[in-house]
Amino acid sequence: MITNPHLFFAEVSLDISRREFQSGIEKLEIYADHFTSSYLFHLLYAKALLGLNRSALAGASLRKCCSIAPANQLAWRELASIQVSGNNDEPCIGAVLFDPVMDELEQLSAALMNFEPMKTAETADPTSIVEQKKPFSDDTAIAVPTETLATLFSAQGAYKKAIKIYTHLIQLKPQNAAHYQEEINVLLDRL
Repeated sequence: MITNPHLFFAEVSLDISRREFQSGIEKLEIYADHFTSSYLFHLLYAKALLGLNRSALAGASLRKCCSIAPANQLAWRELASIQVSGNNDEPCIGAVLFDPVMDELEQLSAALMNFEPMKTAETADPTSIVEQKKPFSDDTAIAVPTETLATLFSAQGAYKKAIKIYTHLIQLKPQNAAHYQEEINVLLDRL
């Protein structure tokens, strides 16, 4: 078992840089079951396979990298270079061709990963906890009446507020009027 994966991958990378591709493949294949979802494992495996001109298998490993980390462009570039160069000494089953839509989606994904929303400064003091806990009157207009809000008011014992919301909902959703009227009747009994 590998005690330090970083050292293991560094050793394999060193083999590949020394053009000892078969040695790198042999080291990686021993632990293939342990690193099925490792981007680095599949990338190093693909590089070693490319060194041995086994581009179809390398392409499969690079596609696995692309599915593990779609925003990482290294595997995408390697995969595109295999397809462009036509470096296929072995039959390539299910080769992925350049897809402009997928390319655009990858560029958008990369741009979104670097996106930072604008930071805004508060223009007023935040509402105090005491003010937040203070109930509003039953006559206060509710901008967005929802059934969930009516249920919440019912659970809190604010029956008049819940009735008011159900009344608004009858106007907004007449198809559910019978259900809302039943809720209003239940709440009226509790008053």
